[in-house]
Amino acid sequence: MRLQLGRHLLDRQIVDVDGRLVGKVDDVEFAVDDDGYPYVANLISGQSALGLRIGGPVGRLLVAVADRLSENPPVPPLCLPMTLVVRVDSAVWLRCRADGLPPPPVEAWLRRHLIDRIPGAGRAGG
Repeated sequence: MRLQLGRHLLDRQIVDVDGRLVGKVDDVEFAVDDDGYPYVANLISGQSALGLRIGGPVGRLLVAVADRLSENPPVPPLCLPMTLVVRVDSAVWLRCRADGLPPPPVEAWLRRHLIDRIPGAGRAGG
């Protein structure tokens, strides 16, 4: 599969096999095959990955917020092997379910400390 990173991968929504949102492609990780050709090995998603990609003061702020809202900083980004990708169109579609992936640490913190405290939040779909 031949892709232009800026056009086809970066900032695309990542969607699981059931149509549930997993996150966005914030960065990519390359590897080199036996013939010396680079290829995209993993898609990277998470606030810390986005902060590192952006760089500068804004990027450092994103990383700091991600670390602050985590039980165990530094916050590792979600690393999805390209072998999990079924297709790439307006989104990046995975062949696995979102609940089989590690939860994003910032999202887990927000759910535990904010969302779950809202009356009736336990009955909301999610």
